[in-house]
This record gives sequence, structure tokens and C-alpha cells, in this order.
Amino acid sequence: MEKEPVIEAKGVTKTYAEGEVKVHALHPVDLTIGRGEFTAIAGPSGSGKTTLLNIISGLDVPSAGRVRLAGRDMSAMSQAELSDFRRDHIGFIFQAYNLIPVLTVEENVEYVLLLRGVGAGERASRVARMLDEVGLGGKRGRFPSQLSGGQQQRVAIARAMVSEPDIILADEPTANLDSATGGALMDMMRELNERRGMTFLFSTHDRMIMDKSARLVTLKDGRVGSDLLK
Repeated sequence: MEKEPVIEAKGVTKTYAEGEVKVHALHPVDLTIGRGEFTAIAGPSGSGKTTLLNIISGLDVPSAGRVRLAGRDMSAMSQAELSDFRRDHIGFIFQAYNLIPVLTVEENVEYVLLLRGVGAGERASRVARMLDEVGLGGKRGRFPSQLSGGQQQRVAIARAMVSEPDIILADEPTANLDSATGGALMDMMRELNERRGMTFLFSTHDRMIMDKSARLVTLKDGRVGSDLLK
């Protein structure tokens, strides 16, 4: 049965001007991601994958084409609407973790729920449950500086998922981790994906992420090269 589309990119292009030279970061890209998919967009540095992720998230705007996310046309929203939409519908995982250093593990994960106005009791139960799921239930009072890189990325994953967004966008999430830690995190995310049905979309040039994804889309010089279900 065909899955409900959660991301629809149609004819998306991106062109940058560097002086009098135009750089075509993305040529017309068509991509549909169904709800609950576990997909990697793979390609070498400069292939356009981070640009595509930024456009899908509304952090950047396409030069042409349209993106619909969770049924909403991203180009029809104001900056304030986009900001609220990202808060409510998208979870982000970054290669540099992007944790707030002065907040504890628990407070970092709770932060997005605070922004959404979730009540204290509900926040506490959801954060506790999420930290248990990523294996950090015993470290909720620690600060990021007291954690390993793999543990910090687990906090970032918990923060991305705690609000149960429509999609998790992960930009090179294993780039700063050793292969064993990165592999364990990918296995954990795949398990959470299967259990919770959340949609994951990665950008990567890591072969391990490509191997562990359920669908692999390749980009080369801003063009989709292949799109394989595994």
C-alpha cells in the first residue's frame, strides 16, 4: 500500500550568485517521502544534499519549484509561520549536536516542549520516557560537557523526537562519531522509526548510513542519480 506523502518536492532548483558567476546547487529535483520512511540522501560534498535538506525544512528557499511538508505549501508561509511550523512539525539532528551547554540533559530535551507550551506534568513524563528510550534515563541531570559524543547525539535524537514531529531531518548525524558509536545510533534510530512510525530523512556521505537506510536517494552535481528501496 502506498504511504501517505509527508514530503513532496517538485521541480526544486537552487542557484547562487558568486559575483557574476551563477552556481547551480540543485537542478530540478522531484522527491516524495512517505510517512514512516527511513531514507538517506547520499552524495559527496558539494552534491547539493544539505541544500535540499535546508529547502525541505524551510531554512532556505528554492530558486524555483515547490515543497509541501505535512500537507502544507512551504512557499505560502511567512517567516513567522515557517518558524512555528518547524517547531511543531520538524525535529532536527545536527552533526555538531547543537545542545545548549548550560542546560542539563533533561532540560535540553524539554526545551522544545516548553516552546510549544506543553504543561509541566506532560513535559516531565514525555522527557523521562524519551530519555529511557535512548538509554540516558540515568544521566538526565548531567550537562553536555559531561557526556561522550555518542551520548550527546543521543540527547539530540531525544530532543528531536520528544515532540513527536512529522519528520526528523538529520544532517550528517554520525560525522563526529566513531564507526561503532555511529552504527549503534543508527540501529537505535531505525528501531525507534519502526516502533513509533516517525519519518527519518538523512543527508550523508557515510557508507554505513547508506547501508542501514531503508531507501537510498543519491545526488550528484545537484541531480538525483538513483532512488532505491532496499
